[in-house]
Amino acid sequence: MSHHYSGPNYAFPHGDARLNFTDLYVFPKLGDSSKSILIMNVHPSVGFNPAGPTTREPFSTDALYEFMIDTNGDYIVDIAYSVRFVSNGDTATATVRRIEGTHSDRVGDVGEIVVDGAPISLGPESPVTSAGDYCFFAGWRSDPFFFDPVGALNNLTFTGKDFFIDKNVCSIVLEIPNARLGSNNLQLWARTVDGTSGTWVQADRGARASQEPFLAGDEKSAYLAGQPADDARFVPVFAHALEHAGGYAPEQAMRVASTLLPDVLPYRPGQPASYPTNGRTLTDDAGAHFITLLSNGKVTGDGLHPHTDLLADFPYVGAPH
Repeated sequence: MSHHYSGPNYAFPHGDARLNFTDLYVFPKLGDSSKSILIMNVHPSVGFNPAGPTTREPFSTDALYEFMIDTNGDYIVDIAYSVRFVSNGDTATATVRRIEGTHSDRVGDVGEIVVDGAPISLGPESPVTSAGDYCFFAGWRSDPFFFDPVGALNNLTFTGKDFFIDKNVCSIVLEIPNARLGSNNLQLWARTVDGTSGTWVQADRGARASQEPFLAGDEKSAYLAGQPADDARFVPVFAHALEHAGGYAPEQAMRVASTLLPDVLPYRPGQPASYPTNGRTLTDDAGAHFITLLSNGKVTGDGLHPHTDLLADFPYVGAPH
């Protein structure tokens, strides 16, 4: 590992932990492959930069949290499921809208309401809202990501300690009929959109695990504000990081970087999920996959295992600690 490698940048987008996207999971519903489960995790309970606990308020009421779906392989959104939260004192609710079209700009509350007034979990309870063929949950949960970021920060010398084993995250879980996904060959990503300025501005986005904090470097802000269809411009940035992190030759680094972008998650509804080729389950070792690429095969993982508090049924992510 070269000392020129700057390492991961864990700062929160727009300085707000609630806008921080962490992980995207997509897999067939257990026992019913005609439906799919989409999970977007945001807002980690503990941050690195700044270090320490974040706010207890799970979601921003001035933001949109969106699953973005490309149905024809051009990496431009065709269908979005957009979640907006409303605070009512000690309680909070969510509305989910289905938005069709290729425009990612937001001008307000548009689209078909598919879930309305869903209660949000602020503690160990897990209220689930059923609305027609949809099922929805949002709130604090146990973070399912298993990884050793302290080892990653220490020249990929892993400690064997799972930093996330006792941490929480805010989960948005949507069960959706495959027929409402628009295609049998999808590309998905998630994003947060900040509306505090009076205009909707994309704050964070991603699909594949760990890429942005490790590889975007000085282009982080532009990367987070970007769209997958334009990700080719970041291939040289990713390649530069791979050269220094893994000792890749320049041509090899460009080739590997081009396999990591656009930052989308391919998914074929109804087919078994396996990261990174088809969705991502809560037990897929996405961290090991990334570390193997980052280190040019010198390190093949951090030796950690999936968490044991996962649920066998909706909402799948475990109760918060």
